Amino acid sequence: FKSMPNMDLVDAIEPVTQSPWSHCGILVKHDGRWMVAEAIGQVRYTPLYIWMVRGRRSAIDSYRIRNLPPGSAVRITAGVDKLLGKSYDFRYAPDDAEIYCSELVYKVYDRELGIKIGVWEKLGDLNWKPMEKFIRSMEGGRLPLNREMITPVGLTRSPAVARVFTNRE
Repeated sequence: FKSMPNMDLVDAIEPVTQSPWSHCGILVKHDGRWMVAEAIGQVRYTPLYIWMVRGRRSAIDSYRIRNLPPGSAVRITAGVDKLLGKSYDFRYAPDDAEIYCSELVYKVYDRELGIKIGVWEKLGDLNWKPMEKFIRSMEGGRLPLNREMITPVGLTRSPAVARVFTNRE
């Protein structure tokens, strides 16, 4: 989990979710190297060191799923591979046409291991009002308050995860 450099989208995600995290991914060993499976531009693998320095002040938090079953790493990578190349979902819709970062994490663990991380929340239940103008600009004037989404901070609130590392100040 990390904060991306400031830009309009990031500056909307953080206040709407009331969290410092605007991005997340899944740490995996891929072709013998530590990589982060992420949805940024499209679903892809990024070398861990590049993923880390691309964030604000290189600050990250790392969470681990409690009690992973044997063989999880292979199944997680297979789940990511099924979504590779999908475009980033700037509308945060819950379908698979496009994928956003926390949706990738949630769906891979749910589909491949049956582990549900976090709870999907309606936009209308989040802190959307200060960002209404931006949301409408992304939605062609509409305000989809009933749209359900999974947020980075929503993933961290799950009892299925435990924080194992932070280098935040």
